[in-house]
Amino acid sequence: MAETGERGHGGAGAVVSLGDSWENDDGAAGPRPEDDTGRGIVVAFGQTMKTLRLRQGLEREEFGRRLGYSASTIASFEQGRRIPTPRTIERADDELGADGLLCLWKEQLERAQYPVFFQGMAALEKEAMELLAYDTLVVNGLLQTEEYMRSLLTMRRPPLKQDTIEQRVTARLARQDVLDREPAPLLSFVIDESVLRRRYGGTDVLRGQLEHLLLVGQRRNVELQVMPLDCVESAGVDGPFTLVVRRDGKQFVYAEAQATSSLETDPARAALAASRYGIIRSQALAPRESMAFVEGLLRSL
Repeated sequence: MAETGERGHGGAGAVVSLGDSWENDDGAAGPRPEDDTGRGIVVAFGQTMKTLRLRQGLEREEFGRRLGYSASTIASFEQGRRIPTPRTIERADDELGADGLLCLWKEQLERAQYPVFFQGMAALEKEAMELLAYDTLVVNGLLQTEEYMRSLLTMRRPPLKQDTIEQRVTARLARQDVLDREPAPLLSFVIDESVLRRRYGGTDVLRGQLEHLLLVGQRRNVELQVMPLDCVESAGVDGPFTLVVRRDGKQFVYAEAQATSSLETDPARAALAASRYGIIRSQALAPRESMAFVEGLLRSL
């Protein structure tokens, strides 16, 4: 992978992206040139799929039935309004006898799922040897259930189009493959208690999310901790951030808030963020105490 975000100032500064962040990207500010590039890739793939389908003499209804989708969803794929999952692309390739032609698009489509300025972070997640996250607003995307994702995306203002919501859900679920990757990365999440009490989407959605956290917390490579509201000191007062340690040992710090995101590459600042995260972990409940805390919240619903 290219040195993500290392440009200008000898690669020592932060790459700051103004405009909608991954969590908030709804295109409301109008298309940007880099967004047009990703859009072009998705449209070109859709046109290729449609051409191959027509050559096989398949109607959208029949093709959709074979893939397990409705005709309208196939239309969304072909018109570039939705991005199919890698597995769907593989099945479509087989059904259309494309001999790997559609599969050649998988990597480009995967990048196109994200805003350009998040593509670097998405790539880093895949190469992470260690990922440390402190979250104060919502459950980290790598830990969200599908229902929780949909609830958050549905609440966006201005409202997102349904196709955009589906694309965001697909992309976010794909990111969670990092949890099952081999060799397993070391993953640490410190979550503010207020996040675990907010009933985004309703009680049932929160219940499912808490149950999911308890399951993920049992993984040997994952540590979940809760920062309690009654903690009188917190080194995390500057807000949420994620620290990624790549396999070569290089550290990156990612942060986003209110339509602004940054990917910090300065080693000195990354080292400070790592130290700050260490303090945050020491102030939060221990992993076992945190799991008991989450269980208590779950029983209270």
